[in-house]
Amino acid sequence: MSTSNSTGKQVSTSRAVSVYTDGACIGNPGPGGWAWAAPQGMFASGFEEMTTNQRMEVRAVLEALSTHDGRVVIVSDSAYVVNCFRQRWWIGWKARGWRNAKGQPVANQDLWRPLIELVEARGLDQVVFRWVKGHSGDPMNELVDKLATEAALEQRCRKGLLQEIAT
Repeated sequence: MSTSNSTGKQVSTSRAVSVYTDGACIGNPGPGGWAWAAPQGMFASGFEEMTTNQRMEVRAVLEALSTHDGRVVIVSDSAYVVNCFRQRWWIGWKARGWRNAKGQPVANQDLWRPLIELVEARGLDQVVFRWVKGHSGDPMNELVDKLATEAALEQRCRKGLLQEIAT
């Protein structure tokens, strides 16, 4: 199996760990939550008291990549996150001094900068981004949505093994 990495090149994902990520917000802005989960593996979730959905989507990926070594396929329902890497928005942002195509400061730089630095440090062939349609029945996407929403509603963090989660 192959997919596009953050440079747009086709790379093999056969030895990569897939990590599903999601963010949620109760109101936008409002209390937010993020979550990631790796099939047959670990999960984690966390929260912010007042945030936006886009911030939580980016935070979920940053947390996931900070936890997983080696080749990773990030699976997200966030076009904002996936397109940043697959369409290489981040390269333009950096070239323009962290300004978007309209000349405005890039939103959520406090999260984007460390995430992009992490992806670059690991190697652009080591992190692949794949989009999945949200609320379409993908079990892992539904799970991280549930965990992120729970984190936003309850304002609490969780982590552990997937088999520990009561469904």
